[in-house]
Amino acid sequence: MGQQIAPLARLAEQFGQLPGIGRKTAQRLAYYTLHMPQAQAESFASAILEARRLVRRCAVCCDLTDQELCSVCRGASRDVTTICVVEDPRDVMAIERTHEYRGLYHVLHGVISPLNGVGPEALTIKELLARLESGEVREAIMATNPTVEGEATAIYLSRLLKPLGIEVSRLAYGVPVGADLEYADEVTLARALEGRRAL
Repeated sequence: MGQQIAPLARLAEQFGQLPGIGRKTAQRLAYYTLHMPQAQAESFASAILEARRLVRRCAVCCDLTDQELCSVCRGASRDVTTICVVEDPRDVMAIERTHEYRGLYHVLHGVISPLNGVGPEALTIKELLARLESGEVREAIMATNPTVEGEATAIYLSRLLKPLGIEVSRLAYGVPVGADLEYADEVTLARALEGRRAL
């Protein structure tokens, strides 16, 4: 058995905590960073710290931004009568790549999952309801992932929003069941948006 180098092992352990990174990949990444020039390694570490320090939630839609409002909420040409509700900030990026949707977004930062101890209070549902008080929004598109938890969250929100007189629709199932929106291609997402249906 080879000698364990503690700092290298700690670095590999940190990489191993990232989603989708196994033990061997974590070790490869750790060795790769050791071979980076000093300036590149410092820039890499600085970018991580800067992102942690400066990136925050948009005060309106809860998407990620480095300003008070994200670029979508600042955009004057957006359709303020429609809100697309997504699980994760990466889903906003995926839908924006289609260039088909011109409304606003609301990021839940998760889904209702009782088995994992995540209830409605852990999501940004209060913020969504506060946005609807103005009466401008006429449609809410549920764009949660087509998983059991995503469906449960969409149904829960539908039951909250329909009594407010808001039309609630769901993305069509052009997106494969069990898939994450961030991995869907632009054409599939565009068709799913066009074929959305009422809940």
